[in-house]
Amino acid sequence: MIGYLIGSIPFGYLIVRLVKGVDIREYGSGRTGGTNVFRVAGFPAGLATALLDIGKGVVVVWIARALFPQTLGWAEALAGVGVVLGHNASCFLGFRGGAGGATAAGTALALWTLGGLPGLVVGVFVLFVIGYASLATLLSGLSIALVFSIAALSGDSVPLAYGAFGWGVVLLQALALRPNIARLLAGTEKRVTLGDKRISSSDQQKAV
Repeated sequence: MIGYLIGSIPFGYLIVRLVKGVDIREYGSGRTGGTNVFRVAGFPAGLATALLDIGKGVVVVWIARALFPQTLGWAEALAGVGVVLGHNASCFLGFRGGAGGATAAGTALALWTLGGLPGLVVGVFVLFVIGYASLATLLSGLSIALVFSIAALSGDSVPLAYGAFGWGVVLLQALALRPNIARLLAGTEKRVTLGDKRISSSDQQKAV
């Protein structure tokens, strides 16, 4: 519950309201994550959103460890799944939100930094080099799940709970990105570029 409530804090929605005075859910993909904030309000707003969303995951892990230190990693793992769920289905926004890429990466880094780094690197590379935000989120999540699971099964002192966290996150991300996955398979998914045009306050382009 702690993870879900913290994850539900809609930083992207709040930042776009502050910067552009519009509801981000009505523009672009309709999501509140850093990529859509970038499209709607520009790079600084998108970066701030991504960093704050990463921070949600880090804070949740710290809180879970402090409150429940003797759970073999399950408290942190459940809180981590909860924070991604909250980000994707915020109770403050009618159970709408983002896709959980940045929040999952932040959680993974806090759980086990070496295990979370590959997911962060994969996500950043796919986003800025290949250009598909949805694919970046999915491949980042898969990287985290695989690295955590392999480490846990090989006895690297990584709790099995962390592997379960990884696959729980992959499921949540896949559910959130169902329309994007369909467009990726059809070859119609939009790329993200630094040249994407920001909207104006009077722009009436609605979410697609």
